[in-house]
Amino acid sequence: MGFVLERRHKSFNCLNHRLTQKPQRTNTTKNPNLSVLALKTLDGGLNVIQLETAVGAAIKSFKNAMGVNVPRSRFLPVKTSSDLLLVMSNLYSLDAGSLTMSKKREFPTTPHVKLGSSFTKVQEFLKRFENIPDMLELDHLTVSGDVTFGKNVSLKGTVIIIANHGDRIDIPAGAMLENKIVSGNLRILDH
Repeated sequence: MGFVLERRHKSFNCLNHRLTQKPQRTNTTKNPNLSVLALKTLDGGLNVIQLETAVGAAIKSFKNAMGVNVPRSRFLPVKTSSDLLLVMSNLYSLDAGSLTMSKKREFPTTPHVKLGSSFTKVQEFLKRFENIPDMLELDHLTVSGDVTFGKNVSLKGTVIIIANHGDRIDIPAGAMLENKIVSGNLRILDH
């Protein structure tokens, strides 16, 4: 199911599967070739080896296995802080337990968002936004370096914000950035 050619398989890997523990344990021990070793580094620098099993390969080990066809529109992975920013924004709303694209967005596609390493950890990510910017008219956002966003910021078109190394950019409350490149440093100080 996962990582296959679309023309051969109509199914898409939604990264969500349910198995009972007993069959999972039994079948992975009987067929250890289904496991993939992934080297990971945990917070704090501890190196670990994670065993992963591709469900598409493992499903043949289960009798009467079934799949559920879920529309692609319901697949909203949140693997990075860039993904998190999108689902927290006004691009989506929670409707009957599902995130749905806002009807106010003119285009059915999601903007391309790339946040730098200063936004990687959720705690740091949350500190950088007084509230999540309006992104209904955003096409592309790149943010790199020490950047913070004030309240009621609106991002439209293509916005690129790059703080110089060792400097900081504070996007002021109420700012509207449309097709802009912001670089260097910009501090907003209370007095």
